[in-house]
Amino acid sequence: MIAFIRGIIDEITEESVVIDTGSMGYNIRISGKTAGELPGIGEEAKLYTYTSVREDAIWLYGFLTRDELAVYKQLITVGGIGPKGGLAILSVMSADDLRFAVLSGDAKAIAKAPGVGIKTAGRVILDLKDKISMRDTAIGREEAAYAEGMEQDGNSARSEAVEALTALGYSPADALKAIRKAEIPEDADAELILKLALKNMF
Repeated sequence: MIAFIRGIIDEITEESVVIDTGSMGYNIRISGKTAGELPGIGEEAKLYTYTSVREDAIWLYGFLTRDELAVYKQLITVGGIGPKGGLAILSVMSADDLRFAVLSGDAKAIAKAPGVGIKTAGRVILDLKDKISMRDTAIGREEAAYAEGMEQDGNSARSEAVEALTALGYSPADALKAIRKAEIPEDADAELILKLALKNMF
């Protein structure tokens, strides 16, 4: 199995890229989103790859991050979502956008992908909702690390304030930003941190 390919971009379209590794050129299928984020022809690129083996062909699918590749592998386990369907979904949303859509049950967001209807989007949510958690997202990982740091200092007040803000309807990302912007005394409790953070929400 090819884990990743690094080389010079020889050709690029909205659906694929050819990477020259020096002795060989690899034709790799990519999402429209990835195509827009890659550097230009003649520049170096690295793609993490998934190999699809069929009776009539072998295809490589490329992703800029391991995280996106991991989500893609989850996507193609869903009935009705093949390798191309997985790319279509990741052309209109990031890995975290997909996770948030699954966690919130937002089938309409997933159905924006070409060739993916509401029923198929609903199947994605049904099949992945038990495999994805908030901790899998970048914000979730940041929040967990932040909370862990607070607990190591013997003070979980800030993490409690984050939970309170999210309960009020703010996103974890906005909650973290507001708390970090606030001038918070070292001995502040969760209630005071919440009040100070809310001032940064307006």
